[in-house]
Amino acid sequence: MHSSPVTFARTAALFAVVSGVLAALVVTEWGPLLSFDRSSASRLHRWAVAEPGLTHTNRVLSDWVWDPWTMRALTAAAVVVLWLRRSRLLALWVAATSLVGSVVQQGLKAVVGRPRPHWPDPVDSAHYASFPSGHAMTATVTCGLLLWLLRRHGTRGAAWGAAVLVAAVSVAGVGLTRLWLGVHWSSDVLAGWLLGAGLVALSIATYGRVRPSGLVQGAVCREGSGV
Repeated sequence: MHSSPVTFARTAALFAVVSGVLAALVVTEWGPLLSFDRSSASRLHRWAVAEPGLTHTNRVLSDWVWDPWTMRALTAAAVVVLWLRRSRLLALWVAATSLVGSVVQQGLKAVVGRPRPHWPDPVDSAHYASFPSGHAMTATVTCGLLLWLLRRHGTRGAAWGAAVLVAAVSVAGVGLTRLWLGVHWSSDVLAGWLLGAGLVALSIATYGRVRPSGLVQGAVCREGSGV
């Protein structure tokens, strides 16, 4: 989080390009990608059917611990704290970023219209189109924003390391649960991660332009009388 707005902007552009290429490959039904998606999904589904206990754990993690609404609740809590501390612009910025993430996610689902995996013996079900994974994208946006806020306000050392670890496990974990449960293709989850990371990078970059103090280098940033 010590990078300049330019670095974050370049990172966002890179993620956008890679996401665009991936979306194009999905839309054009590029053979090698579809083959990988199908083979990996079939393998994971066989394991999920054979391991009902582990599959139940994945459902709990996916539907409750890392569910998009759980992630949005965490974002909402952060927004409330920022607002009460009079960091009003930052609170609105975080809320807007989360909202944009949801709009982009649903818009791409409607435009791409990719069917979800279909199994004769499903272990879970999901609605709407498959690409990109909403769980993966929402978790990435939420965890990315929360890490940014923690770093802005001076979190360092062991606390920072723990926060990064929890975020990484959450983002990776939710994607893997969606694959294990057979409700997404691998490229759906990858797209969710890429789009979420790109959106967070873009949000940080633009905030750094609006508020030059928005990127803190190891110190607490204060806005007005807030944090």
